[in-house]
Amino acid sequence: MKKVAFIGLGVMGYPMAGHLQKAGHSVTVYNRTEQKALAWCDEYKGEHHQTPAGACANADVVFCCVGNDDDLRQVVLGEQGIATGLKKGAVLVDHTTASAEVARQVACELESRGCYFLDAPVSGGQQGAENGALTVMVGGEADIFSQVKPVIDCFARSAQLMGPVGSGQLCKMVNQICIAGLVQGLAEGLHFAEKAGLDGHKVIDVIGKGAAQSWQMDNRHNTMLADEYEHGFAVDWMRKDLSIVLSEARDNGAKLPVTALVDQFYADVQEMGGGRWDTSSLLARLKKSP
Repeated sequence: MKKVAFIGLGVMGYPMAGHLQKAGHSVTVYNRTEQKALAWCDEYKGEHHQTPAGACANADVVFCCVGNDDDLRQVVLGEQGIATGLKKGAVLVDHTTASAEVARQVACELESRGCYFLDAPVSGGQQGAENGALTVMVGGEADIFSQVKPVIDCFARSAQLMGPVGSGQLCKMVNQICIAGLVQGLAEGLHFAEKAGLDGHKVIDVIGKGAAQSWQMDNRHNTMLADEYEHGFAVDWMRKDLSIVLSEARDNGAKLPVTALVDQFYADVQEMGGGRWDTSSLLARLKKSP
């Protein structure tokens, strides 16, 4: 059993922290909206604190899952932030999807304080978090990862070290690049099927058993065909992720023409009022287009 803290109880962090508590770890949580922390404590019988520093006091491992680079800097390096509460030798595991640059910045600051850092963005969405079946991509030192992995396994079906600090975030960028192209292809396929007079469900039943099969196809085609877009990762968050991807690509020279195009398609969805729709709403854009 470890003494752990979890900072950020959004749609991902709330169930992730719950899995840690159910596994027998002693969990203290912090959330910017305190009512969410109180609700978590009622459900899981853990503890909460009113500041990140307080929640982290005496913790062996601290987990964090917030919105973006600025949120991460604030919750770690700000007044009463995680860095001010960590004991020497503690490990911060950050599950935020953020830039590799901020991961390295936070790691450097914590190292100066005698602490350790792993950037560990996840894939699998809310469903994966609730089911304890996330995929975790990790950057950091191998020995620190090996110490923390048994704790991460409480909510992960797979956790793999990708390289030094920042490597987890770079791997998550690859994940988002691949998803963007897949969802656009699926949206175009379903749109074409409708225009061709085909039964979309029958089409997916056939091609889903062949080379076209994907997680997006298996898990999103039914809701897409029903014009329902409230079942997954929001467009606003995808655009945040893709902005990180495209910025990194400009720095490293990678050519991402499809990713850049799909990012603009998601901008169109935002203009339609679909910023909180899930990423499969690319089909709604096609249907609206003249």
